[in-house]
Amino acid sequence: MERTAAEQAPGVAARRRGPETDLELLVHGVGGTTPEEMLDDPRTVRITGDRTAAVFRRAADVGAEEEERPRNGPVQEAYVWCNLTSGDGSRALWLLLLPFMVVNLAHWMRPAAPGRRRAVRLYGLLVRLAALTLTVLLVAAVCEVTVDLVAWQCAGVRACSGRHSWLGFLSPGTSGGWWTAPGSRLALAATAPAALTGLLWYLSHRTWSAYESHRPMTDGTEASHGTEASHGTEASHGTEASHGTEEEPHGTEVACETESIWSPEPARDCEPQTDGSALARPGFWYGRRLVARLRAAHTAAGLLTVAAAVATPAARFDHRPGGPPALNVLSWLLAAALCGGAVAVAAVVCSRGRSEHRLDQTLDRHLVRGLPLAGLALLLLTLLYVCWPRPGWRSAGRLPADPAFAALMLAQGLLVLALAAVAHDLYRRDPDPRTGMRGLGGPAVTLLACALGGVMSGGIAQRVADWLDGTRASLAGPPVLLTWQASAIPALLAVLLVLAAGLAVRTARLSRAERARVHHEHPGEPEDPARSRAIAHVRAMAALTDRAPLVVAVLSATTLILGAGALAGAAATGKTPDGAAHRTYDAVRVAAETSQALGSWLIGLGFLMFVTWGRRAYKDASARRTIGILWDVGTFWPRAAHPFAPPCYAERAVPDLTWRMAAWTRRTGGRLVLSGHSQGSVLAAAAAWQLTPAVRRRVALLTYGSPLERLYGRWFPAHFGPSALAALHQDVACWRNLYRRTDPIGGPVRVRDTAVPDVDHEPLQDPLAYGRTLQHPLPAPVLGHGDYQADPAFARERARLLARLHPDLPGQRPEPKQPG
Repeated sequence: MERTAAEQAPGVAARRRGPETDLELLVHGVGGTTPEEMLDDPRTVRITGDRTAAVFRRAADVGAEEEERPRNGPVQEAYVWCNLTSGDGSRALWLLLLPFMVVNLAHWMRPAAPGRRRAVRLYGLLVRLAALTLTVLLVAAVCEVTVDLVAWQCAGVRACSGRHSWLGFLSPGTSGGWWTAPGSRLALAATAPAALTGLLWYLSHRTWSAYESHRPMTDGTEASHGTEASHGTEASHGTEASHGTEEEPHGTEVACETESIWSPEPARDCEPQTDGSALARPGFWYGRRLVARLRAAHTAAGLLTVAAAVATPAARFDHRPGGPPALNVLSWLLAAALCGGAVAVAAVVCSRGRSEHRLDQTLDRHLVRGLPLAGLALLLLTLLYVCWPRPGWRSAGRLPADPAFAALMLAQGLLVLALAAVAHDLYRRDPDPRTGMRGLGGPAVTLLACALGGVMSGGIAQRVADWLDGTRASLAGPPVLLTWQASAIPALLAVLLVLAAGLAVRTARLSRAERARVHHEHPGEPEDPARSRAIAHVRAMAALTDRAPLVVAVLSATTLILGAGALAGAAATGKTPDGAAHRTYDAVRVAAETSQALGSWLIGLGFLMFVTWGRRAYKDASARRTIGILWDVGTFWPRAAHPFAPPCYAERAVPDLTWRMAAWTRRTGGRLVLSGHSQGSVLAAAAAWQLTPAVRRRVALLTYGSPLERLYGRWFPAHFGPSALAALHQDVACWRNLYRRTDPIGGPVRVRDTAVPDVDHEPLQDPLAYGRTLQHPLPAPVLGHGDYQADPAFARERARLLARLHPDLPGQRPEPKQPG
């Protein structure tokens, strides 16, 4: 329904008349849902928000705060945020930028390191540099396809250009005139990677205005806007914030920089005030300044990469003995300018990290605008230089891209190794056995992001080369390193198949062990072997989630070994794998030829399946749920390392939830249960951290099917580790967590407090009935990750949370008992 609650009930903003009003704010999980499904009512009304994210109520509950009649349970509201991560099929194009999302994820996976500020800054710096190499790699791969394979090799050979009529006007053997010159062809081909860089800038800027520019709630904004928010005007606040302010407002304190590696120690007032998570800091969900700086740097890096790709062959021709002196001098000046631009880009990436302790509204306008424009100006000068007439210049062979790709791959490997050393040092100072891969999850994910980018680059280049000249009789083909990378894929898949077989055997053994436990949990009921086997199988499959560290460790270690072998093989032989094995043993030659051919086809097939699956995931609900948890985890975190990664939906969702809770409690003084399922429980925790202490003491937290500890606590220990979750337990009035053994995503949060009841409820029974009963005459389904509200324990625990909240303002929680 399009009418808001404020339009239907003008008096809804008035202060409540009685102390009985309670509110349950529901936050759904991955895959999305509708407000009708969440509220179990076909008639719902949008209370506040827009078409992207909004809060809904049942139509009958619109004026609940005005009613005097007693209610059976709390008023329910549903916060629907699924449109932040899904929409039309065009959003599947974000999947093409998966390496950027993965490397951005690595930024948040560092181990917890209290008091290790310089090491934390160094960790962030290394991840940002790795992210920069991925941008350069993507643009370089497009340059390899358009500039080298198409414009330099195929268009320069009559046999190849003759098979592709659309290249006829570029062929030297035609009367194409100016376009047939090598420099003109290179300049024309350079428009493709330059346009891609511009498109990435545009997408990043558009999503930056829609996501990063939503201001979180602060004490001042709560006081001044708390009442207006309840009228459904949060959207107006978000619109105002989305325009941003180009300069620091008068009287606003400058935010301290938390990750500038060369900055002095932070000022005393910049220190965190609690031992909890950084997600409680005012500026955590307001990263507009850093994203704007990184966007400018990465855009300039992409344009400089295009300039270097087209300038290199022209400079080599000008540097030959007897070359034109003026162009020779100009080439050196241009090279110096490109090197200076690269140094400026690196300096921008290294000089400043995230500002989290305060809302940093400075935009560095001159840098944000000037750096990309400087890169564009250098590119235009380079194209003018390349297009200058050069008699006798002919295109032959391939462009000298092998050293560039080898240098990129070597730099990425060194960055990953340095990152691993820093992560290991951070972990050993404060080890936690629950941390995934002993703190090396961030370096492993960074390595996988680089490998994914390299494999995609090599596979696309090889597929295009095969399409242009399948026999390879007239073209030299892509750089040999890219072919070596694609050839490593069959070996990687073989290792993964062995790992999958081992996990399958382990799961089968666990399933057999679970059958006895299932029977033991239902004493007195006749045993149904098929029923026990089905329940045990679901439990065993759900336990596979806990083997994710093993899978990532094996995958990253294999990738590192194969990547080092590919780099060494390409550098030592200078030939493709089949060419290097031409005069070796027959078995080696056959293996090399098979790996090279199979790797090329697997890349092409995988790329097509990747795009098709991504588009289907945004149109089909079942497919969306399949990859929903991984995608929602990746886009939950702010863009701290890569500005071209998909946008962070939490930078809109967390302020939405915070504003709604603060506005409602301020207006009514009532009790509120924040109820989050799956990924919604992570959003609920993040929003609870952002509340002021006064509001937080009015809020109870109910999580179910929650990955807070099982996924986030293990992989993001610095922000969801044991100390952070324990601090959240102390901050909110009360907290209860529900989970099942059949749930592959949710699990216990493992927070214990001797002064108050434990957070974790004992595992819920699933299915609700083993056999047929009076309450369940038909076989009860195994619910797994869904439908937690169908369990009677849900309503019971929600009522207990409300009972623990004082009707007006809870008293202070008892201090935890001191040991001894």
